[in-house]
Amino acid sequence: MRFEAEWMRGGTSKCWVFEAEHLQEGGAGLDVLLPRLFGSPDSRQIDGVGGATSTTSKAVILHRPAEDGVDIEFTFAQVGIEEAAVDWGSNCGNCSAVVGLYAIEKGWVVPAGDVTRIVTRNTNTGQIIVQRVATPDGGLPDSPAAEMPGVPFPGHLVGLGFQDPAGKTTGALLPTGASTDVITAGGTRWTVSMVDAGAPVVMVQAAELGLDLGRYDSWQAGVEQQLATLEQIRRQAAVRMGLAPTTAAAARAIPKVAIVGPPTDADPACDINVMMLSMGKPHPALAITGSIALTLAARTPGTVLNAMTIDAAGSTLRLRTPAGVIETWSEEHAGSLLVGVDRTARTIATTIIHLPEVSGSDVAASLAGATL
Repeated sequence: MRFEAEWMRGGTSKCWVFEAEHLQEGGAGLDVLLPRLFGSPDSRQIDGVGGATSTTSKAVILHRPAEDGVDIEFTFAQVGIEEAAVDWGSNCGNCSAVVGLYAIEKGWVVPAGDVTRIVTRNTNTGQIIVQRVATPDGGLPDSPAAEMPGVPFPGHLVGLGFQDPAGKTTGALLPTGASTDVITAGGTRWTVSMVDAGAPVVMVQAAELGLDLGRYDSWQAGVEQQLATLEQIRRQAAVRMGLAPTTAAAARAIPKVAIVGPPTDADPACDINVMMLSMGKPHPALAITGSIALTLAARTPGTVLNAMTIDAAGSTLRLRTPAGVIETWSEEHAGSLLVGVDRTARTIATTIIHLPEVSGSDVAASLAGATL
């Protein structure tokens, strides 16, 4: 079997981008096909195209929408590494940044002006994301020059505006109805905030983990010593948020965990310090869908984040991450609230992926189930 695909970087993630009809030619269900394409289960993914990390074992599947007002639909897949499994339960904000760029490069959308707005819809969550792709002089520059924290080389500038993002997965910004909740894990009571915006996120206070608030660079070592407890918190949050019936049934990708703490007085460059976990490990930068949840949590009275950012004013929020400071923004557009962040994106390769025959159920039925 042969599959057309683009290898693209979006933000601090890399993903393989497929058009839905190309995958439908494979004759196997996506839950079978994608792990085989990526080389899973194998910690190296040596016999596939996966990058053997949570930020590089990702796929984006593109659809031409039938509904008016949406330019392109996409489904995100987090492909397991040690497991031959696919998590369809959430979106990836970083990978979302490739969608508008792909549409322009393939001629699906014609650039208009210095900034081309592309309305996209993520099928995992139903989230509308208005993408603002820089097209100076009405086209993509041959040598993109936009830079961002966590990426050593420039790419095309893509702004991602999540339209009215609250409650897209669970139905409510505060799925439990409370701005804070208490979860008992590892023999300790933890005061957390659970927020659904962009993606479901449970926020844990760095101080309760015993992390040094004055030394952000020491957090990772402290977090890695408490991953088992943080996973207990995450699984209990999944049940509290209505994402799983039991802790054992909780998906690997949601809810996400964000460890948050206030900046020191000597660090005026950010409004909050944050370290996010991705698939059970510290994220090298920040999940962009998670940054949307953090932004709305900061604006919501009573959350642990709101208490830390009470002095942060204006339409932006500056988040310190292991890769540097990321700034989110909010704006009104066409009567809706857009909460977003600027990313960069670039096409790395256009290729044909070769694969032996794979048995499985009909791929069209699998894709329909995956798009929720």
